[in-house]
Amino acid sequence: MTPSAVRIEADLLVPGRGAPVTDGVVVLDGARIAYAGPAADAPPHDGPVTRVPTVMPGLWDTHAHFMGVRDLDLGKLLTEPHSVSVARAVRSAADVIQAGFTSVRELGGHGVFLARAIDEGTLTGPTIYAAGSILSPTGGHADFHGHSLATVMDYSAHEGATQLCDGVPDCLKAVRLQLRKNARVIKICASGGVLSEVDHPIHQQFSGEELRAIVEEAGRAERVVAAHCHGKPGIMAALEAGCRTIEHGTYLDEEAATAMREAGAILVSTRAIVARMTLMVDKVPPFAATKIRAIVDRHAESMHVAREAGVTIAAGTDFATVGPGTLVPLGLDGEELGHLVDVGYTPLEAIEAATASAPATLGPQAPRSGRLVAGYDADVIAVDGDPTLDVTILANPDRVTHVWKAGSPVKAPAA
Repeated sequence: MTPSAVRIEADLLVPGRGAPVTDGVVVLDGARIAYAGPAADAPPHDGPVTRVPTVMPGLWDTHAHFMGVRDLDLGKLLTEPHSVSVARAVRSAADVIQAGFTSVRELGGHGVFLARAIDEGTLTGPTIYAAGSILSPTGGHADFHGHSLATVMDYSAHEGATQLCDGVPDCLKAVRLQLRKNARVIKICASGGVLSEVDHPIHQQFSGEELRAIVEEAGRAERVVAAHCHGKPGIMAALEAGCRTIEHGTYLDEEAATAMREAGAILVSTRAIVARMTLMVDKVPPFAATKIRAIVDRHAESMHVAREAGVTIAAGTDFATVGPGTLVPLGLDGEELGHLVDVGYTPLEAIEAATASAPATLGPQAPRSGRLVAGYDADVIAVDGDPTLDVTILANPDRVTHVWKAGSPVKAPAA
């Protein structure tokens, strides 16, 4: 063990998966965890010690968007300067890691570019596993229905957050364009959505042939496909094609949940954005307000169905806005865990969804992360309370007292 190893002593060690340990110790040796377990079995240590109430793995948001927007009128992405939205997204990346989220699966936005700057040390932020642009058929959820097709196509061609593609050859090209940006996952729209104007959340988007082509092309590069799905037709088509994750899953029923479990697919919850938009429908476009009222109760029911069927769930928010006073602010990603508890998950199950279960949403790209286990990434946080009793403390960035990313301190109390 190197002389610079970091020893963290905690009243409670929450490992990510499995039972918590009282009087626990975590030792970080460079970018890896060297030891995690009871203090009685910890190796000797001559260096400084950090004492905290609770230590746990760094959190994951498996569905977020670094789009650099201030509200949910997403059509502004086409009219505001690209450089302004990128600058805002830099702020979001800093807010997210200060909240204890050391990893983000970013499913459409500027994440592919932020990732490079963060990895080289130019910016501070979480490790970002980004999709690049969201793939959508023309007229689909990630189309901008209030703008001309020519305007949307021009936006797509200039590193936009969405990419329109129709037919198998076009879909193959769209996947390859994202791989060219080093996308770590491919994001598609397999159903209509809420924040798009003319499509219906239940209706399937992309044909089975198109979906299979996308999944197979991504698979050749060891990438998996994340499928935005509200309606059951899209869920079933995405599962048949081999998509790894179902995002939202609003109309999931027992049959679809069984199919997910048998396929080993993961449901990404996104309950936080549904809850926030429900409380602030006056701040979203009128067409979105109508849709959110229609799905709010059904979305909660789908979470119950998934849990009863034994579907693996990963925590994701779908948050995208910049700054704590905005509608769905990155930096308050921890709200998702409280919503999971509200729909029937235990605090430990919610924590597992945001830690140990999260990396699997990346398939072969998954890192050894999300658990306090020797050999895993040294992405670790400390909080000033017991989240197994009150998981909502993870929704308050001020309760996250320490953050280590790859073994290096990113946040600590002022001396």
